[in-house]
Amino acid sequence: MNPDRPSLTSADLPDGIGRVLVEPADTAGFLTDWRRRWTGRALAVVQPGSTDEVATLVRWCAAHGVPIVPQGGNTGLTGGSVPDTSGRAVVLSLARMNRVRAIDPVNDTITVEAGAVLASVQAAAREAGRLFPLSLAAEGSCTIGGNLATNAGGTGVLRYGNARELCLGLEVVTAAGEVWNGLRGLRKDNTGYDLRDLFIGAEGTLGVITAATMKLYPQPAAQVTAIAAVASPHAALALLQLARGLLGPSLTAFEMMSDLCLSLVARHFPDCPKPFADAPPYCVLLETSDPESEAHAAERFDALMARAIEDGIVSDAVVAQSIAQSRRFWALRENISEAQAAEGKNVKHDISVPISAIGDFVERTDALLARHFPGIRMVVFGHLGDGNLHYNVSPPLGADGDSLLAQQDAINALVHDAVAAADGSISAEHGIGVLRRDELPRYKSPVELALMRSLKQALDPKGLMNPGKMLA
Repeated sequence: MNPDRPSLTSADLPDGIGRVLVEPADTAGFLTDWRRRWTGRALAVVQPGSTDEVATLVRWCAAHGVPIVPQGGNTGLTGGSVPDTSGRAVVLSLARMNRVRAIDPVNDTITVEAGAVLASVQAAAREAGRLFPLSLAAEGSCTIGGNLATNAGGTGVLRYGNARELCLGLEVVTAAGEVWNGLRGLRKDNTGYDLRDLFIGAEGTLGVITAATMKLYPQPAAQVTAIAAVASPHAALALLQLARGLLGPSLTAFEMMSDLCLSLVARHFPDCPKPFADAPPYCVLLETSDPESEAHAAERFDALMARAIEDGIVSDAVVAQSIAQSRRFWALRENISEAQAAEGKNVKHDISVPISAIGDFVERTDALLARHFPGIRMVVFGHLGDGNLHYNVSPPLGADGDSLLAQQDAINALVHDAVAAADGSISAEHGIGVLRRDELPRYKSPVELALMRSLKQALDPKGLMNPGKMLA
C-alpha cells in the first residue's frame, strides 16, 4: 500500500455517484491549483454525471463526516478549488455535468449544467442567434458553476454585469444532500428570500451548484474595438465619462493597461501588435456593440476619438479595421497575466474601488509602494468601467522574485489598507479562497463576519462544504 495515499477504493463509496478516481496518476490534475501555489490530497476525485449522483455522494459524505471540495475547471486564482493536505476530503468534479439543458430564445435564457465550459455556453447561445456576454481569459476551460461560485466578472461587466447579474435561477445540492430546483427563468419573483444569491459567490461553502438558468441577449450587428493612448488613470477616467456620454449603453468594454503591461506582452508575445510607436504611460482598450452596422460603430468611435484628442484626453488612437485586428488588440489585454508570469514571481491584487477614486488610488498607492519597496514594477490593468483593477507587483528588473515574495504580507497590507481607505474591496472577481481568507477579518466588520458565519452554520452545520475556504 502506498503510505502517501489513503486506502480508499471505489468499493468504499456508494453506488450511483458516477466516475471515481483514486490512483495518483488520475487525481493529480485535480489536486493542484492553476497557479501551482497549493497542492492537496484527497480520498478520491468523484465525477458525477447527474444531479441525482451529486446528491447521493453528498448524502454519503454527510453521513460519514467526509469533507467535499466542489471543483469546476480548476482555473481559480485563490486556492478555493483544491483540498487541503489532510487527505480526508472528496473532490467533487462537475466536469461530466456539461450539458445544455434548454435554450429559450423568446425568454432570452439558457439553462446549463455547472460543468459546462464557458466558451461552449457562448457557442450554444450563438448557434441560437443569441449572445451570452460573460467573457474572460480562461473561458476555454473555466465552467459556469465555477463562474457563479466566485461571481466572476470579466470584460463585459460594464454593459452586462457580473455572473450574479446574468443568473436568473439555480439548481443546488444542499449540504444535507437535498436538491433545490430554482431553475426559474424569471426576471421578477418576489416570493421570499433570494436563495439564489446565497450560493452565488459562496465558493462552494454552502452547497453545490449543479445547474443554472442564465440570461441571453440579442447578438449585436457589429462589435468594434479601439485602443487609445492616455497619460494617466485620471485621463482614462475622463475618456470613460466621455465614452459613456457619446456611446451610451453600446459601450461594452473599457480596459486600462499600464505601459509596463504592454512592454511585458511585447517581450514575451512578440507577435502581438504594437499599436503605438512610443508606448504611452497608459492605454485604454474600448469595445462597442452596435445594433446597426460595423460602419456605424466605426463612425461613432471615430467621432469619440476625435473629440477626446481635441479635448486633450487622448494623445493617439487606433480603431480596429477588421475582426482580425480587433482580436489582435484584445490579445494585448488577454496575454498580460501570462507575460507577467513568464517574467517571474509576482504579488497579485484583485481589487475594486469606486470608479471615481481610481485615479487617486493608483497615484497614491504607486508612490507609497515605491517609497517602501524601491525599484518594484507595477503591472496595473483591469476593468476600469466597473472599478476592478488587477494591481500587481513585480520585483525590480533583475531581482530575485523570492525576495519579493518574502515581503508579500507587507505589500498586501499596504495595498489592501489603501483599498479599504478608498471604501473598496480586497477581492473584486477572484474570490477569497485560501489566499485572502486570513486577511478577511481585517477588512470585514465583526457584524458582517458574524452574519456570514451564521449563514454557514445554518446551511452547512457540519462544516463539510469546502472547509477552510473563505472563512477560517
